[in-house]
Amino acid sequence: MQKVSFFKSIHVKLVLIYVLLIIMAIQIIGLYFSKELEENLTENFKDSIEQRLDLAQYSIREEMLKERDESMPTREGSLAAILREFSTTDINEILIIDDRDRVLATSDANNQMLVGQKWTSDLVKRAVSSKGREEAVWLDDDNRVWLLATPILDTVGSNGEVMGTIYIESDIERVFEQMSEITQIFAIGTAMALIITIFLGILVARTITRPISDMRRQAQAMSKGNFSRKVRVYGTDEIGQLAIAFNNMTNRLQEAQSTTEAERRKLASVLTNMTDGVIATDRKGRIILINDPALDLLHVSREMTLNRPIASVLGIEQEYSFEDLIYMKDPVNLNFSTMEAPYILRANFSVIQKETGFVNGLITVLHDITEQEKIDMERREFVANVSHELRTPLTTMRSYLEALADGAWKEENIAPHFLHVTQTETERMIRLVNDLLQLSKMDSQEYELNTDFVEFNKFFERIIERFEMSKSQNVHFIKLLPETSYFVDIDTDKLTQVIDNIISNAIKYSPDGGNIRFGFTVSNNMLKVMISDDGMGIPKENVGRIFDRFYRVDRARARSMGGTGLGLAIAREMIEAHGGKIWAESEEGVGTTIFFTLPYAEDETEDWE
Repeated sequence: MQKVSFFKSIHVKLVLIYVLLIIMAIQIIGLYFSKELEENLTENFKDSIEQRLDLAQYSIREEMLKERDESMPTREGSLAAILREFSTTDINEILIIDDRDRVLATSDANNQMLVGQKWTSDLVKRAVSSKGREEAVWLDDDNRVWLLATPILDTVGSNGEVMGTIYIESDIERVFEQMSEITQIFAIGTAMALIITIFLGILVARTITRPISDMRRQAQAMSKGNFSRKVRVYGTDEIGQLAIAFNNMTNRLQEAQSTTEAERRKLASVLTNMTDGVIATDRKGRIILINDPALDLLHVSREMTLNRPIASVLGIEQEYSFEDLIYMKDPVNLNFSTMEAPYILRANFSVIQKETGFVNGLITVLHDITEQEKIDMERREFVANVSHELRTPLTTMRSYLEALADGAWKEENIAPHFLHVTQTETERMIRLVNDLLQLSKMDSQEYELNTDFVEFNKFFERIIERFEMSKSQNVHFIKLLPETSYFVDIDTDKLTQVIDNIISNAIKYSPDGGNIRFGFTVSNNMLKVMISDDGMGIPKENVGRIFDRFYRVDRARARSMGGTGLGLAIAREMIEAHGGKIWAESEEGVGTTIFFTLPYAEDETEDWE
């Protein structure tokens, strides 16, 4: 942060403001003091002159009204004596002027030549005409002189006749000199007070600016992410409370930053570890954030996506614009399937907007719904297959039952055949329903395995002998069983059903004179069981699907043999419930081999031996 210059600092500003306020206050006080002092001294000076004038005026009136004889002093001499008695240093000269404007007496001994001479003065004329006092100030060699003219009446009051005028010239300059001295003293005191005030202002401003400077340094440290510093609290006043609040704010900011950082790490961890892809854009629709699962789902690199339009990255720029995605309520399926494998993503869009409704961006969540779509497709195919498998026998039964109802039951040669076909189709539907119920229980895990340790060699051989005794086709059984006994923990009923189904299929699809081979090997604590035939085989592209429900390589032939298409699907569920796996290997025109594995109990085998 830029350093604050000296003259722009708040410390200097506070001192300057403080000093200017003091100077302004002193100026106002000085003006008021000077004005009042001038008026007070002037009034006091004039009052003292006028008070002495009132005393002198009475004596002068009496002297002018007195009748004189030869033994008495002259009127001029008596008046001069009175003037000398009342004359002071403040009064320069006092003149007594009669009603004919002649000077009767003067207080100035050096100016006696004025006696008897005519005196003309506007001030005297105004006083005579108004029968009241008149005053004026004039300059005499840069000295101010106060002039006062008072008429002398023959009686007390304003109704008498004017006998003359008292004219006074007083030195009022001394009042202004005195005021100047007082003002000078006041100025010196003001200067001393101002110096002391500036010093105190610096100290006072420092008490204000020091915590503010500390808070400024703390704010600078906080802007750099340092929340460890604390502002020193100098008192409990407003600034002290501000410092306490600033420290509390620092603690809150530190907690908020810690919380935000923790939330950021959590969000980063969630975005990184979640299986769904997340993409965030700015308000223009350009990608600003994308997590690794989204990159994996889209099979792109981060450099290829950042700052690019989201519609372009998702490959939907031809169908939707960014504005369309903002108002998109329903998810959009992104089909990236190829000829080799299906691949479908589902994109859900959510708008980021402020409380004012301003759109800040868009959040897109990507899900891989390939398996879900595959399951939905298999469910639809399953429903279609069940419907088809039930419709065929039901259609056959309806046709034969309608024929019987129309009178065919009376034909002894036809009726038994019709009833036999109806019974066969009914048993076929019962088998289909039973297989479906069994698969449903296995899917919902509503069944329990009643397991027991059995010797697999004997268990497998008994099943083979049972089929060998009851077979109707000309096929040969070849047994390749090891001499060592192996024990397995199995549900004998369910595993018997699995092996019966596999052997039945082998017999069905084996030609006359063909061979069916049986055997098992041991590897990694697992028994690997093999049942092989010399049938027509399965095309390579269909081998992986023979364990799907209702799947048949040759539907017509399988249906004619009474199969439901669920045997191998049930076998897979049962083998996997025992902890094993089942698969097939086949070559078209050569034969098919079914393999499945079972875990065996090695300890039990050793104890048996």
